Amino acid sequence: MKTNIIVSTALLGALAMAGTTTVANAKSGMAMEKCYGINAAYKNDCRSPGHSCAGQDATARDPQAFIAVPAGLCAKIDGGSTSAGK
Repeated sequence: MKTNIIVSTALLGALAMAGTTTVANAKSGMAMEKCYGINAAYKNDCRSPGHSCAGQDATARDPQAFIAVPAGLCAKIDGGSTSAGK
């Protein structure tokens, strides 16, 4: 039982540190690019046709909606594009 608690605590700590690093990289001036067509519903970063605010796109993988990703990553994501689709 003690081993499970120790392993769980260590795993939780490692995940927390990884999440902190990801947030720090995004805020540290890391080069980012707009990646269109990969958003989840209501998870877009900015306005697109039909609405004027982030998080309002009801359509998942909308070719007109983008999210910001680290530079160079969009080309590696299936369906991702650095330009808006139709």
